[in-house]
Amino acid sequence: MAPRVVIIGAGPAGVRAAQACVEAGLRPTVIDEGRRDGGQIYRRQPEGFSRSYDTLYGTEAERAASLHTGFDALKRSIDYLPETLVWNISANAVHTVSGTRYGTLPFDALIVCSGATDRLMPVKGWHQAGTYSLGGAQVALKSQGCAIGSRIVMMGSGPLLYLVSAQYVKAGAQIAAVLDTSTFMQRIAALPRLLAIPAALKKGIALTRVLSKAGVPVYRGVQPVEIKGSPQTGVSGVEVALAGGKRIEFACDAVALGYHLRPETQLADLAGCRFIFDDAAQQWLAQIDSDGRSSVKGVYLAGDGARVRGADAAERSGRLAALAALQDHGVQAAGIGDMQRLRDELARFSRFAAGLREAFPWPAQFAAALPDETIVCRCEAITAGELRRVVRETGAQEANRAKAFSRVGMGRCQGRYCGHAGAEVIAAAACVPLASVGRLRGQAPVKPLPVALTEEAAQ
Repeated sequence: MAPRVVIIGAGPAGVRAAQACVEAGLRPTVIDEGRRDGGQIYRRQPEGFSRSYDTLYGTEAERAASLHTGFDALKRSIDYLPETLVWNISANAVHTVSGTRYGTLPFDALIVCSGATDRLMPVKGWHQAGTYSLGGAQVALKSQGCAIGSRIVMMGSGPLLYLVSAQYVKAGAQIAAVLDTSTFMQRIAALPRLLAIPAALKKGIALTRVLSKAGVPVYRGVQPVEIKGSPQTGVSGVEVALAGGKRIEFACDAVALGYHLRPETQLADLAGCRFIFDDAAQQWLAQIDSDGRSSVKGVYLAGDGARVRGADAAERSGRLAALAALQDHGVQAAGIGDMQRLRDELARFSRFAAGLREAFPWPAQFAAALPDETIVCRCEAITAGELRRVVRETGAQEANRAKAFSRVGMGRCQGRYCGHAGAEVIAAAACVPLASVGRLRGQAPVKPLPVALTEEAAQ
């Protein structure tokens, strides 16, 4: 019998994984939490919207069109489940919910292409209404064709900072400033690694030119001080310290904030995958081999949900993981011969990703400097001071123990947006390495579910 292949996610990795399966004569099931395919970076606008690909995706327009066209051609050969959440994974089965109905899908091979979410460092006042993640700001633009405010500050570091800023400029939004915590010299030092993918480096330069041409002020080497505002009116401005120490404030009614991306790992955790601490990225990652095999037989990880290397790399890793699954299940596929080429190409993207980490470093040092009143966990309103008190008074130096005493990470996002920064605050307060703090364990359901559900038979 042909193996039952389930693919979670319809972004770049998921689409190419499904394509490889169809080419081998299989009919995979593709589960997509979104309403339409494309993932986050190539998120499709709703039916009836008519903005051009160039306006919507900028430098990525051609690749977005290619991915969308490719998936449209697959729809008759796959079982596509849009607007469906995978909320748990058990032995050889995924548990889903769509609307108010839930079901169970058995699998022989599971390819998890869960993508990534924003990696965030808190700043005083970031709980004010009008503060978004960079990814959230991008969703508003792509899904609804609207900006998050009338005068916006983009703050953080990494390629997404410049990509979203350029997309907003092209859409006609007013950007008050782009505030980058990294320095120009850090980029110069990273240049040898960034040259591993010249085309990607060229795209990055093109984004900065878009901002320059539009007259958007860009400040580098800044340290966020406070997002100003009130409960009544929301965000009113952003204060930062410039590289020389001078403080400056920018008036705005919205802020988009983010520092690179972090793999969405909760499903891999629920599947029982082993995790390792990556010193270079300063975060916990699921253990995979060069083809995307996890530590659990039959479970494969691909795309930014496994390693954040960008959309181009995600397409390759999705295809590679699918080919590995086909190979492991004895399915003859013409693409098996492509595996070594895909590995070599991914190695180049890994070098480029290492260059990006060097050029736009995660600002771990900001955690120790956060004022006690700064909210770290926005869902539960847990402050940096509360976390430090827990460390000081209870001796909790491990993430899950600190969670039990403080409720950090117990809210709606399940630690997606506060877990990393919370661990940094704990590590700084306890004077221990970040790796020893550990990570928040994944819990089912990974996202809130409707109270009333109707069970469906296993498909």
